[in-house]
Amino acid sequence: MARRALKLASWTSMALAASGVYLYSNKYLDLNDFGAVRVGRAVATTAAISYDYLTSLRSVPYGSEEYLQLRSKIHDLFMSFDDTPLGAASLAQVHKAVLHDGRTVAVKVQHPKVQAQSSKDILLMEVLVLAVKQLFPEFEFMWLVDEAKKNLPLELDFLNEGRNAEKVAQMLKHFDFLKVPQIYWELSTKRVLLMEFVDGGQVNDRDYMERNKIDVNEISRHLGKMYSEMIFVNGFVHCDPHPGNVLVRKCPGTGKVEIVLLDHGLYQVLTEEFRLDYCHLWQSLIWTDMKSVKKYSQRLGAGDLYPLFTCMLTARSWDSVNRGIGQTPVTATEDSEIRNNAANYLPQISHLLNLVPRQMLLIFKTNDLLRGIEAALGTRASATSFLNMSRCCVKALAAHKKKNTHSFFRRTQISFSEAFNLWQINLHELVLRVKGLRLASWVSALLCWLLPAPH
Repeated sequence: MARRALKLASWTSMALAASGVYLYSNKYLDLNDFGAVRVGRAVATTAAISYDYLTSLRSVPYGSEEYLQLRSKIHDLFMSFDDTPLGAASLAQVHKAVLHDGRTVAVKVQHPKVQAQSSKDILLMEVLVLAVKQLFPEFEFMWLVDEAKKNLPLELDFLNEGRNAEKVAQMLKHFDFLKVPQIYWELSTKRVLLMEFVDGGQVNDRDYMERNKIDVNEISRHLGKMYSEMIFVNGFVHCDPHPGNVLVRKCPGTGKVEIVLLDHGLYQVLTEEFRLDYCHLWQSLIWTDMKSVKKYSQRLGAGDLYPLFTCMLTARSWDSVNRGIGQTPVTATEDSEIRNNAANYLPQISHLLNLVPRQMLLIFKTNDLLRGIEAALGTRASATSFLNMSRCCVKALAAHKKKNTHSFFRRTQISFSEAFNLWQINLHELVLRVKGLRLASWVSALLCWLLPAPH
């Protein structure tokens, strides 16, 4: 068995993983959340072990002579290799290793039978969804199966993941706070991805941030900027920002705070029409233009369910949407109202998810994961974060208009309009900051008056 295994020598790796069955906070089922079909996530493992080699190594008795012979080959490939995985999931697991040239690497290795098993899992999902449809005709979840069939092959191709990583790194290179681990192509295959090892704490770990003097509000702002650029400007969206895939750290060389983005297997590519309609919708929501909110919600497929659609999108009540999501802070009462209503409106939510473009489904998931991070950090979306979104919308819509005109005068006009709109946003933000400072000063003075000075 050992000889058969050693005949094939392809580069391999193992994986970080995030899997599980869970519900969206608004109580709808997420298309990628069935543990059976959830693609293993990771960053870390073996730079040069073949698929067959790993299979054989797992098959021989631990501690036997054959095992030791096979295990010695790993040390031929690495200066050091951690036997204990950093993380494991249904499709892959992750190990840390050091190459003989001194590079510390993370190698992502796909489990041997995951390709064959995943197709069976999708079939099982399809059967279950059809059974649910027979029992509860008002629930429409066939889109779960359609999306799994589309996305799973992409997530199982680790070379595709590597290309996504390089694309987003180039796309967002102007953000000096973003770190995307470098891919080592010469050591990677479809089932193995070897990359630079980057350490850090999970993005929802407040204790880690406090110990390392990292400002949680700064991290929250950076996340908002990063995802606004992905969605509104580029239309290329990392769709799995759960805490295991988003790390924070202080750069060892400079001491600057960085966000490390991992696991690039699942991205949503937005069509230009969808991206622009989505830009217009968020602009309308931010500036409380309810006529346009209805128009662009319906353009995105919501139909008469557009009030429910906007509530799901913003995670705010319809009353808050009408009063302005940037003007009214989220209260515990509103959160409770949303949770209770989500259960009551499950059939309508199910129908709505069947109506909207498939691109919207992963956007919903991404929004939900980001809100989960904000909730863990205690930094629920503020007026400033909405203004950052608005800046990206203004830039994206202006770029589209410029691309579609050949008139120098018209392009100049668009540029002036863009500059004016951005100036308005900056002025509005300045006013909010001044108000905040005045309020802080007033509260401080009031506390000084109410509380006696210490003796």
